[in-house]
Amino acid sequence: MGSQDCRAVEDVRVKVLVKYLAAYLLLTKAGNASPSKDNISKVLEAAGIEVESDKLDKLFSEVEGKTAEELIAAGNEKLSSVAASAPAAGSASGSASAAEGDAAEEKEESEEEEESDGDMGMGLFD
Repeated sequence: MGSQDCRAVEDVRVKVLVKYLAAYLLLTKAGNASPSKDNISKVLEAAGIEVESDKLDKLFSEVEGKTAEELIAAGNEKLSSVAASAPAAGSASGSASAAEGDAAEEKEESEEEEESDGDMGMGLFD
């Protein structure tokens, strides 16, 4: 397997584990301070996700002894290191998105002006 294939496999693993972690955090946010494997399984199944016991075991080994706040802080720390290495690509797409947003906003304003001019102050139910 090449390095790109290994990264793709790792990305899939991370995405799957993130779903399990999201279910765990959702339960803690809902007031369950210590969600069980059964609780998480029910949330995942309700979302149409097939639960894999090995991934559930992996999640519990990673979150054992940690609060939701500690998990979120650790995740933010990891994200900040990733974000620092990729701003150039993000800024280019951000500029394009901003330009598209401005164009859409101008079109919307134009449509509002046309609508307001169309009734010339005489509404059907005024």
